[in-house]
Amino acid sequence: MSSAISNIVDDMKGRSKKGVVTTGGMIVLALETVKAIFGDIVARKFSWTEFFFQAWFMIRVGLAPTILVAIPFGVIVSVQIGAVAGQIGATSFAGAVNGVGVLRQGAPLVTSLMIAGAVGSAICADMGARTIREEVDALKVMGINPVNRLVAPRLAAAVFVALLLNVVVAIVAITTGFLMNVTTGAVSSGTYLGGFVAFAQPSDLLLAEFKAFLFGFIATIVACHKGLAASGGAKGVADAVNQAVVLSVIMLAIVNVAVTQAYVMLVPQNIA
Repeated sequence: MSSAISNIVDDMKGRSKKGVVTTGGMIVLALETVKAIFGDIVARKFSWTEFFFQAWFMIRVGLAPTILVAIPFGVIVSVQIGAVAGQIGATSFAGAVNGVGVLRQGAPLVTSLMIAGAVGSAICADMGARTIREEVDALKVMGINPVNRLVAPRLAAAVFVALLLNVVVAIVAITTGFLMNVTTGAVSSGTYLGGFVAFAQPSDLLLAEFKAFLFGFIATIVACHKGLAASGGAKGVADAVNQAVVLSVIMLAIVNVAVTQAYVMLVPQNIA
């Protein structure tokens, strides 16, 4: 029994140490990447070709799944909110609750899942394959910093695409909710839009875009770090992709709660 407990304690210590090392490595990679982006842009050495190539690749990978997820998300939110609003006689506020909820929470969360699942996994697999094939080591031998050459363009592209996808999700989900409520006769179009305009504020859009920026940044750093640390052949790459997706989703959920709480506390809310 004592040996079993000792093994469990040792395992927990090892996992804790590995977690600290991983967190430190991601922070260092994030700082180096941000420095590389701004430094290369100022020095006119930033790889814009790689940036546009990666951005187009991420759009092709993430746009269709994002829209396909945003539509049923808008339907579910609209149905649930419409049912509750009808029970308490507050159908006139359906537009406000649906639109503001999607804008503040729904759109950034869907965007984060798509960035972590579709884009992040693709980035991690690509970086892991390059690491396994020793392409990263070859760049270092040639005097080329992998962070400047590989990570920086992908981070800039992922953040840019995340901001765009967030807007797409918001438009699709809010439009879906509008159609679901108006076409079923639950509320008139004027009442729906009036409720949304009365409660929504420009800071809600800024909050959504800020969340999308953070989510894209975090998911890309996690994916690149796991990809660069991959080892053990194809199985190692697969493990790195799995770890990157799981870790990204957990971190994004924690960051989302923190940012939302700070926003509610610091930004005055509209009361129509």
